[in-house]
Amino acid sequence: MLLKVSKLAWVLVFAACAMAQTTAPTTPSNPSATAQQDQTGTTPATTNNAANSGGAQPAATDDPNAPVDDSLPKIKARTNEVNVVFTVTDKHGKRITDLKQADFRILDDNKPPEEIRSFHAEANLPLQVGLLIDASNSVRDRFKFEQESAIEFLNQTVRHGYDRAFVVGFDATPEVTQDFTDSSEQLAHGVRELRPGGGTAMYDAIYFACRDKLMKAPKGSPVRRALILLSDGEDNLSHVTREEAIEMAQRAEAVIYSISTNVSGTKGPGDKVLERIADATGGRAFFPFQIRDVVNAFSEIQEELRSQYAVSYKPADFKADGHYRTIEIVANDRKNFRVRARRGWYATGQ
Repeated sequence: MLLKVSKLAWVLVFAACAMAQTTAPTTPSNPSATAQQDQTGTTPATTNNAANSGGAQPAATDDPNAPVDDSLPKIKARTNEVNVVFTVTDKHGKRITDLKQADFRILDDNKPPEEIRSFHAEANLPLQVGLLIDASNSVRDRFKFEQESAIEFLNQTVRHGYDRAFVVGFDATPEVTQDFTDSSEQLAHGVRELRPGGGTAMYDAIYFACRDKLMKAPKGSPVRRALILLSDGEDNLSHVTREEAIEMAQRAEAVIYSISTNVSGTKGPGDKVLERIADATGGRAFFPFQIRDVVNAFSEIQEELRSQYAVSYKPADFKADGHYRTIEIVANDRKNFRVRARRGWYATGQ
């Protein structure tokens, strides 16, 4: 009998404990935590934090995407700043390198800039240079001499560890025979790899060199971008137009120097094309009617690349709408000084 009573007592005690565990919670559990616990078997620590905040979500600045917001001012600074490299000569063609910001007037879309951010007489900016050599049948007779002249130019211009250049030959299509490098030996090899033959797609070559080489090249600090174009200017195979090639050069902020391979003694239609391309980008066209004068043309280009001005400004009424905006830089003393600069730029969000 005593054994039966003891057994009954233990059963009653056990039942009481079970009832106490069932009714013990006095605060409703967190539904979202319960749901997460049901799905994963554990309750994330962040669940209680969210509940304790009264259901409020973290502020936008606490979001993992916050770094994007922090970078917005930097993106704005890049898109509304225009950098222009230009050359000044006197009325005899001699380069002038000692003028000041106050000696010039700048108009962007016919309006003065909102702010001039920097102005320098730049003699030592790093160079990014593309050498474009016409390798079509039309230049076969003087091709070897032009190759050697180009090699000498690269040897004298590209400084090891500082400047970079690439070589493109073109006939029906552009071909990179040497990618960006500061090695004069590799550049010389790239020039010697060129072989004349085929038609001429000059506009395609300019477009390619600007879009696929210069615009994709790293530009962590200010650089001077230039294309040296050797051709007779006669294009018969390009898929893009002359103006499209010029537009791409302007987008790449590239100055184009053209050296005509026409040795007829008179300017032809192709020479006028070379003038148009150089003028629109702030460069210069050379017409060495005697083959030996090609060396002099290269020498003048080299000197000019080291004696230019660079201005950075914020345009007035800027909108990143892709609109083409004109650039006009003139010397206050227009009678004695002439400025060569690119004619415009495209207000994209790039």
